[in-house]
Amino acid sequence: MNDEAKLWLQYARENLQVAEITFRARLLNPCLQNAQQAVEKALKALWISKTMPLKRTHSIRELNHGLVLVGQETSLTEEDCDLFDSIYVSSKYPLESVLPSSPPDLPLCQRCIELVRQILAMVENAMKS
Repeated sequence: MNDEAKLWLQYARENLQVAEITFRARLLNPCLQNAQQAVEKALKALWISKTMPLKRTHSIRELNHGLVLVGQETSLTEEDCDLFDSIYVSSKYPLESVLPSSPPDLPLCQRCIELVRQILAMVENAMKS
């Protein structure tokens, strides 16, 4: 694993930690923002570890699709990609919430944190091989 990929993975882990802390504090908007960032950075770490040039995008769908094209399956569904992509766009220009159609709630935040944990585990395993 190269140093750049390791750094991206470390940042992803840090974003997960912040998501967990803000979840416990019931700060749901930053929880979701950090969950999205953790997934984005984890996928970029895997992308770089596959010796692919860094993709300058925030789209989870685009990163996921690129990895699948080179034979790296992930556990992200289309629904998961939609969810994380909707968090990123809305969180940059929030009016009320990081989600476009409703305020975040505890079950959604918990789901996102679990997805981040799964993605990080998958990326860590893939980067070892």
